[in-house]
Amino acid sequence: MKTDGFVRVLWWKLVLIINLIDGKSMHEKDKHDVFSVEGVEGRSVELHCPITVPLSQVYMVLWFKDNAGIPLYSVDVRDKISRQPAHWSAPEVFGSRAKFNIDKSPASLLIKNLKRHDQGVYRCRIDFRTIQTQTYRYNLSVIVLPEQPVVLDRWGRHLNGTKLGPKEEGDDVVITCRVSGGRPQPEVRWLINGVIVDDQYEQNSGDVIENRLLWPTIQRSDLNAIFTCQTMNTKLVEPKETSYVLDMHLKPLTIKVINPPATLVADKRYEIVCQSTGSRPNAIITWYKGKRQMRRTRDETVDHNTTTSTLSFAPTTEDDGKTLTCRAENPNVNGLFLETDWKMNVVYPPMVTIQLGPTLVVDDIKEGDDVYFECHVRANPDWKRLQWFHNDVLLQYNGSARIIQSGQSLVLQKVTKQSAGYYACSAINAEGETVSDQQHLRVKHVPVCATERHGGNAPGGNGTDPSGSNRNAILIGASRNENVEIPCHIFADPPARSFHWRFNNSAEILPVDAHRYTSQGNISILNYAPVTDQDFGTLTCWAVNEVGPQSQPCTFQLVLADLPSPVSNCSLPNRTQQFAEIQCTPGYDGGLPQVFVLELVSKRTGTRRFNFSNKNEPFFVLDRLEKLSALMTLENNSLSCVVYAINQKGRSTPVLIQDFEIGRIQPYRAVTERRADAIEWLPIAVGILLTVIILALSISTKTYLNRCLAAGCCCRRCCAASAKRNDAAASDKSEQQHQQQQQQTKNVLLPDEYECGAHCLKLKNVQMLRRHSSRKKNCSKDSNDDEPEPDVIPAQFNMVSCTPLIATPQHTDAATRDKDAHQYGGFTSPPATYQMGTIVDHHPAVPQQDTALEYRTHGSIVGILPTARTAAAGAAAELDINVIKDRLLTTRVPESCV
Repeated sequence: MKTDGFVRVLWWKLVLIINLIDGKSMHEKDKHDVFSVEGVEGRSVELHCPITVPLSQVYMVLWFKDNAGIPLYSVDVRDKISRQPAHWSAPEVFGSRAKFNIDKSPASLLIKNLKRHDQGVYRCRIDFRTIQTQTYRYNLSVIVLPEQPVVLDRWGRHLNGTKLGPKEEGDDVVITCRVSGGRPQPEVRWLINGVIVDDQYEQNSGDVIENRLLWPTIQRSDLNAIFTCQTMNTKLVEPKETSYVLDMHLKPLTIKVINPPATLVADKRYEIVCQSTGSRPNAIITWYKGKRQMRRTRDETVDHNTTTSTLSFAPTTEDDGKTLTCRAENPNVNGLFLETDWKMNVVYPPMVTIQLGPTLVVDDIKEGDDVYFECHVRANPDWKRLQWFHNDVLLQYNGSARIIQSGQSLVLQKVTKQSAGYYACSAINAEGETVSDQQHLRVKHVPVCATERHGGNAPGGNGTDPSGSNRNAILIGASRNENVEIPCHIFADPPARSFHWRFNNSAEILPVDAHRYTSQGNISILNYAPVTDQDFGTLTCWAVNEVGPQSQPCTFQLVLADLPSPVSNCSLPNRTQQFAEIQCTPGYDGGLPQVFVLELVSKRTGTRRFNFSNKNEPFFVLDRLEKLSALMTLENNSLSCVVYAINQKGRSTPVLIQDFEIGRIQPYRAVTERRADAIEWLPIAVGILLTVIILALSISTKTYLNRCLAAGCCCRRCCAASAKRNDAAASDKSEQQHQQQQQQTKNVLLPDEYECGAHCLKLKNVQMLRRHSSRKKNCSKDSNDDEPEPDVIPAQFNMVSCTPLIATPQHTDAATRDKDAHQYGGFTSPPATYQMGTIVDHHPAVPQQDTALEYRTHGSIVGILPTARTAAAGAAAELDINVIKDRLLTTRVPESCV
């Protein structure tokens, strides 16, 4: 810190000397190029300082005020091409209020929260490396806005609120607007409805300005007129205004009933609207039916002095021929009320009620019983047609289904469980159609499997499945010794009282012990763990309620299942610059339906960028490859193609498609650029930092060596031998694993290096070199290799190993599998869905937060949004030289000091 302060003082002294020498000549040269700039106090202002050459040619950017020789803001661009320039702002002038935006075009100095003392002449000087210095001058004027206008009445009292009045027709309006402060002197004027009516103002005393308005004989048309006092002294900001709305008391002019219906339907609620105009404030409207006042009304203002009142009422048959009266009056204005009359003509559509046959017991109807309903209708005029509904579906006469309509009755013969539900009848006459309230019909029935509930949907139909229960068998995959929870769902009214399970493996049929399953309501859950091949077969469950036992059991087919085998013989039968077809041979499906997935994986970060799925075969079509390849090349990245299969138990080993790559990585391009940048800053930074580091390391190393020599060299030899044995064992194990992977398929399976990405390979090479170097040091008794290299900067960053690209899920918990199977219908991963010719699959093996959001249309790659975790993982895996460069430059001494 002391070194930085000393260098900064030396630098500013040098700048002051140059300004004192060249100040007069620069002032004479640039005094005619002064630009006028206005800014508002408390707002922001920009002073442009255009940089017309590349940033690499810029040395320094300095800002001066008036004739001061010391800059108040500086931007140091020296030797900082690969990082952000260093900004400095004088705390006694701008401090954090100023910021020079060097990346804008043109570059400019942004001054926030402008102060009055900021007014003055500012000079921007740009020092270049090879060309002549450029200077720009700006005369900044700070405008002080006036205070908010204040409005006074004719007696000099302040007007509160936003209303002026209330006034009556023929009154005069006398008001005064007063404004204080402002530089330069502001203008004060009156506007009515946005039109200037008075701009003559006078200075009262000091910096107070007033404008008095006289508006005589207001009329009804002046209602809600807006009187605005406006003041302004610059066009940079909107004028300050104070507005008032003229309020008036007015008499009602008209009253009428809006669109009264020609006829009214009895017992139906209506809303009748009565409108009155010309009253201010709102007219009070009252309703009368004969001599009795109606209370259920709602008043509202529609527009200006127009008031409406809505009467809500339900006429009866006795209201036919009676009169409704609407009356309007304004209590604030003396005058007579206005009223209008309306004679009602009441008719009504059918009034319908439905009733279950009186001889039937509502809670004692079972399958096979006969049921009938009666529809009672009262209508004026008489009804013309009668209809029946079951669960809001129109019922038609159907003798074969035992649905019979007779007069105002509905007969259902031999009802089934599908006959249960809500029934209603409707009647139609000349006035309309009326539907009765719904009558619920409960039909008790024996239990049925949940998959057979909708076997028949006719009220009188038969829901029995004659083909047996195996047709709806549910396939369940399990491994040996794996505990599986099998839920049996049934529907029954009333609920089931007991459940029974049975096992069938074609050789024998065995009942399942009651302690193996639990039952609650209409569900029973069996805990089953197959041990041998004979334990796989068919499981069935029955339920019994008070009506009787279940006729067809729920069937579950338990099969031996495992992870699917990897695909093989992957090839590219058709490939162009725009699209590619990838065809593989499927492996063993593990005894369960499998879905094939293709992933495009980044070679730089090891993360998944795109994925596709196909539930039928391992065949994929990739299009728009030219655009994707250009995008990857721009990112200096490339994508590899991986194919694997997935089923209920998990997914297979992924297979890498050989000779298929999208994009290209150019490793030497970044290295060349970084080496060119390093030539400039390394001599300066290393010269200062290593001086301090070498001294510290020399002292610590000498102390460490003295302790090590006392312990002897025997420990070193033991450590070296142990490390050598560990490396040999690790090498043999890695070779065996590599040979096993090569025998599975002719395609290349993903090794650890590929899964981890290119950066993990770099990390492993570094670790091997470190182990090799450690062995050399331990084996040399009198070697001085323990002394640290004085020209090597110690690493200050922790290398974190990458997460493998693809991990096969380990199913160790039966509860987890059952939970996933319940959520995704038997799959431990979300089931694939077929969209636009492409199966989109959600994979459990890849965590949800590591996936990327993809957009795809007809199999085309549209775009991808990587998640924050993916980006963070890729950044953490890279050992970027720019990060080291930024750390070193934080303590860099300016070149002028060197």
